[in-house]
Amino acid sequence: MPFRGSLTSRDQVAVYEFGWPAIIFIPLVAVLIQIFVLGKIPFLAAINLPFMVTIFFAVARRNPISGCLTGCAIGLMQDLFAGPSHPLGMYGIALTIIGYSASSLGLKIDVENPGSRFIITYIFFVAHQGIYYGVAHGLLGQVQQWSWSHVAISALANAVIGILVFKFLDRFKQR
Repeated sequence: MPFRGSLTSRDQVAVYEFGWPAIIFIPLVAVLIQIFVLGKIPFLAAINLPFMVTIFFAVARRNPISGCLTGCAIGLMQDLFAGPSHPLGMYGIALTIIGYSASSLGLKIDVENPGSRFIITYIFFVAHQGIYYGVAHGLLGQVQQWSWSHVAISALANAVIGILVFKFLDRFKQR
């Protein structure tokens, strides 16, 4: 018998929905925790909770347009709360690209197990930092410091915490 298609067809991939309260309050709470808690404690400043929420929603919905809009909304909300010295749109651009990429990748691979979530979060965090650096340095002409070791350690911390955050946010999924 000939092989007809992939082991995981598009029909077998679970696509999740979320209620309106989850869509509104989860990103808002993530941004507020980021700004008022994680941003104030020096050793937790490398944790990026809105980034994790963007990836979670993008891979759960598995729709690139939805991933773009989610990343854009969360990124712009993060930009608004970041203060007057932070240029509006920096996180918006970076999280829009991450949201699109994560939702596109969510169509291709299993994103439900912790190992996949760890790798996805690690790689996308490095990409997020690169995009942010590229926009700040290339488009705005800002002087930015880039440290591979800092990015690698921050990505590791975000990937480990991301597994816990994703496990918590799984409660809000609806088929």
